[in-house]
Amino acid sequence: MGRVLRLLIALACLGALGVSLWFATLPPPLVVQGEVSTDRVDISPRVSGRIRVLNADVGDTVKRGEIIAELESPQLVAAMHATEAALGVAQADLVRVNSTRPETIAARQAEVDAAEADVVLYQTNQQRQERLLSTAAVAQATVDEARRNLEAAIRKREAAQANLALAVAGSSKEEKALAATKVDQARATLDQQKTDIAELTIRAPIDGQVTTRVAELGENFSPGAPLFSLIDIGHPWFTFNLREDLLDGLKIGDTFAVTVPALGNLRVDVKVTVINAQGQYATWRATRATGDFDLRTFEVRAEPTTPVEGLRPGMSVIASWTRGGR
Repeated sequence: MGRVLRLLIALACLGALGVSLWFATLPPPLVVQGEVSTDRVDISPRVSGRIRVLNADVGDTVKRGEIIAELESPQLVAAMHATEAALGVAQADLVRVNSTRPETIAARQAEVDAAEADVVLYQTNQQRQERLLSTAAVAQATVDEARRNLEAAIRKREAAQANLALAVAGSSKEEKALAATKVDQARATLDQQKTDIAELTIRAPIDGQVTTRVAELGENFSPGAPLFSLIDIGHPWFTFNLREDLLDGLKIGDTFAVTVPALGNLRVDVKVTVINAQGQYATWRATRATGDFDLRTFEVRAEPTTPVEGLRPGMSVIASWTRGGR
């Protein structure tokens, strides 16, 4: 019985020694260093202007839509007022070409009535002269003159009737279309200028923290010139640069753990969101002595699975890396 017990103890010791040797010969995990990153937004005006109001400075936290600066541009305001006046003129002209004054129609009607009266008068005179011609009381020339007068009166009546119709109808459809187009053109210009003036108010596009302020009171800025830089402090991520032989099947959605030295080696669980190949410059070159092949570098991004207080862009992050990050 004692011999069996001693044998079992010896076997247990050998097993423990074997396990210890196995763990001792395992290669140490690769330590990979990454960095905390976040979105950065550079804010610039869309139109030229002079800084009139500054509501944010470096270190301030701003909300999306909050006014952080206001510019002024007297030129834009003056141009808008000029366009407002031009719009008023175009609208008045549109009303004019689409309407006719009642006095104008009445005057044209009076001309028609007068022409009609002349026709009746010259018809009567012609008939009288023709009767007298049959009795040889007048010469043929007098009758011919009466006929010419009647014909002229008829033509005058036709012209008066045409003028009356023109006054009732108003301007042509082409003139009306041109006047309407001028109104639309002036209104579109005014809308654009109002949009430009609205762009003089600079609002924060995201919730974030101001990291850079270039703007100074009274300074002129042209379109595209940077005024502020914001970082989206509420949505940080971690970025690592890894050789392709270390990926070993790593895919979007995989999780692993990292530590953040700046936060007292806080352990953070992260999820892979991006795996991108880097440029050709980021390549480990093989040597002929080893016979290896060139290895590309991949950027791996991972986001914390739960919000972490205190993360700042630029902080280091450490991961004990095995193949595939697991």
